[in-house]
Amino acid sequence: MGLYQGECVTAVESSTKVVLGGTRGGPEVPTLRKDRWWVQPFVITFILTIFIVYSTWAAFQNRYYFVGASMGRDLISPFYSPCIGGVCVPGAKAGFALNWFRLSPALLILIFPLGFRFTCYYYRRSYYRAFWWSPPACAVSDAHGKYSGETRFPLVMQNLHRYFFYAGLVFNVFLTVDAVEAFREPGIGWGVSVGTIVLCVNAVLLWLYSLSCHACRHLCGGHVKSFKAHPIRYQFWKFLTPLNAKHMNLAWASLLVVGFADVYVRLVASGAITDYKLF
Repeated sequence: MGLYQGECVTAVESSTKVVLGGTRGGPEVPTLRKDRWWVQPFVITFILTIFIVYSTWAAFQNRYYFVGASMGRDLISPFYSPCIGGVCVPGAKAGFALNWFRLSPALLILIFPLGFRFTCYYYRRSYYRAFWWSPPACAVSDAHGKYSGETRFPLVMQNLHRYFFYAGLVFNVFLTVDAVEAFREPGIGWGVSVGTIVLCVNAVLLWLYSLSCHACRHLCGGHVKSFKAHPIRYQFWKFLTPLNAKHMNLAWASLLVVGFADVYVRLVASGAITDYKLF
């Protein structure tokens, strides 16, 4: 039908009823997923629980954390480095000490690396899903009726992540020094043992984990309107961006290795195993 000058056309309102494929989830039907979605949160819960229990036990032990000259080695557990307490075993002490602190030195140290990991963006996602089921997996109902985000205590403390990041870099320096000193074999000279490799790998992974952190990438490239005006920061940002994509892998690798490093030093210091010299 043609339209003539001055003629009005009135649109006819219509609606189409949309029917979804099924229920997304809820108290009665938490999910429609048929796969084993619960495996990942279960594995994460298992690994983190073991690490938390072991690290707590190791921190209170206050022994078998240093392999010294009596064994021809210079190995210290990353849980106890830098050893700045007043009860550090001979040879393990750092350049300064808090002589008034008579408890295990690890109780002073682990606050910072564990604080860094606990507030890490990736670990938040992991333990929110694994322990709190908030939510436990994609397309699975949240186990909590209310959600206030990270705006209230204690989750508002997650904002301390950037400061724990800076502290973590300082501890990485100490652990790097420990890795270099692990090449020293008192009474023998210099060489490479299994313990040397363990501490070196631990230091490298901790640096990679720290540098792949979202806070580190933001520190280098955040609040920059034009990379052209900041060429040095741009180069750092370019280096860190692909590293950031591996943050999850590095988070798990560094966690497992730092725990293994403590176990290895503990076993050598207690005489349970021998730190074999490679060359």
